Amino acid sequence: MPKNNFIRVVRELARSFQEFESFSAGHIRTLGLTPSQFDIVATLGNTNGMNFRELGEKTLITKGTLTGVVDRLEAKNLVRRVASPNDGRSHTVQLTSGGEALFSRIFPAHVKHIGQAFVTFSQEDLDSLEASLHRLRMALTEASAKLKAPESPAP
Repeated sequence: MPKNNFIRVVRELARSFQEFESFSAGHIRTLGLTPSQFDIVATLGNTNGMNFRELGEKTLITKGTLTGVVDRLEAKNLVRRVASPNDGRSHTVQLTSGGEALFSRIFPAHVKHIGQAFVTFSQEDLDSLEASLHRLRMALTEASAKLKAPESPAP
């Protein structure tokens, strides 16, 4: 374990994520959506749709929650389920024309809203922050893979 104090970094990362979520969710609610609904609309925007597995992986919304959120978006006529021609049990979730119009209106507005938090950062700051977060994600991915790897038999 490193001698430097990484707990402070973890704490700041968690606090930053919580603050980001709060800042983002507050704006999303003014658009008439929940954060999960926005996540699905934003993920489906500019695509031909995705099956539930892909949508769950891209949004990180659990399967049970995802079904309910898609149901509510479908009730608002923002998404539709299209049966897979290859597998009768599988469906693709697509934005309706109303969902596409909503995406075109709210996604740029939300990007602009989030951008307000970054106005004091130079491009160098942003590049450095991105590189550091990437390194952290790769280290966590590697550590996770090591935990999942089967142990080598003792000689």
